Amino acid sequence: MVRAGRRYSLVIYPIVINRWWPEILTLGLALLGLAWVIQWKGLEQWRWLTLGVIGGLILLISLFMIIIRKNAYVQPFSDHLRLVTPFLRLNISYKRIRQTSSSTMAGLFPPSSVSGWKKEVIRSVAKKTAVVIELNAYPVSRAALNFFLSPLFFKDKTPHLLILVDDWMRFSSELESLRVGGTEPIPDQIRRDTSILSKLPRSK
Repeated sequence: MVRAGRRYSLVIYPIVINRWWPEILTLGLALLGLAWVIQWKGLEQWRWLTLGVIGGLILLISLFMIIIRKNAYVQPFSDHLRLVTPFLRLNISYKRIRQTSSSTMAGLFPPSSVSGWKKEVIRSVAKKTAVVIELNAYPVSRAALNFFLSPLFFKDKTPHLLILVDDWMRFSSELESLRVGGTEPIPDQIRRDTSILSKLPRSK
């Protein structure tokens, strides 16, 4: 039976969406306002209708982005790692994983190597630690992943994924435990209790 681990929300996904949805929302509201002004002035109907429809669609897109911004996560299972975004559901077999490591985002993306919006995002997460999953090969083409995932999921052109979650140590521990043994890591409380009991004198 496939055992499921905990879901860990992806940090990068909502940060990128939070950067864009306010601007898109403002644009939609501006177009709707302009459509209302054109209608109020009694100009041609097709003008304000066109602007109104476009503004409404843009407004819906911004609201959709607000709703989905936290619907991205990774979840380790006993035989694969699942990566989910609103437009992508990817199962990565553990047979594809070569090794895992960890590094700060600042170490993966030095300030001098990034520019534009990516530099601003990296600045906000520079001290956070990402789990670097080295792969033998991607389960789908890199081009498809580039379409659905932020460039900040990749540090170079080698097969890998950068997973940034808030509790990276717990995610890494659970991932390695399920990947190697197919069982979940021992809870900290049980580990502490066992350590205490091991120090008690044993009866002869």
